[in-house]
Amino acid sequence: MKNWIKRSLFGFAGLAVVAGSIAGCAGHRHGWNGNSAEFRAKMVERVGSKLELDANQKQKLTVLAEKMQAQREAMRGAGGSGDPRSQFKALFAGNKLDQAGAARLVDEKTAAVRAGSPEIIAAAADFYDNLNAAQQQKVRDFMERGGRRWN
Repeated sequence: MKNWIKRSLFGFAGLAVVAGSIAGCAGHRHGWNGNSAEFRAKMVERVGSKLELDANQKQKLTVLAEKMQAQREAMRGAGGSGDPRSQFKALFAGNKLDQAGAARLVDEKTAAVRAGSPEIIAAAADFYDNLNAAQQQKVRDFMERGGRRWN
């Protein structure tokens, strides 16, 4: 494959990663008004009731939710200004795409994910491994439906 095609494909892939991360960081907050502690508590309570978690399992889910929130905050903070939309819009501010800025933004977001991933993986494993077989099956069923509604 020619070099310019490879570079173009990698550039578009990187741009897609940046756009996805920015959309995830700056997306709709589903009416919880930015209170992450309140949102986490409601999420833990809802999932806890659907999975019939005991107190120890709820604590492990709370730790996982806190780690994921810290990862989201690290993603938002990666790249300097803290406003993902302005960072992304700045790439398109001139008459040409700021390729160096896009690459830098991808590197910063990737580094933030890489730095926080071991803690999230450990917390997810700790939570999932402490579920009983029926609870694990409910989680797998939920994931099979693409994360749509607990039935």
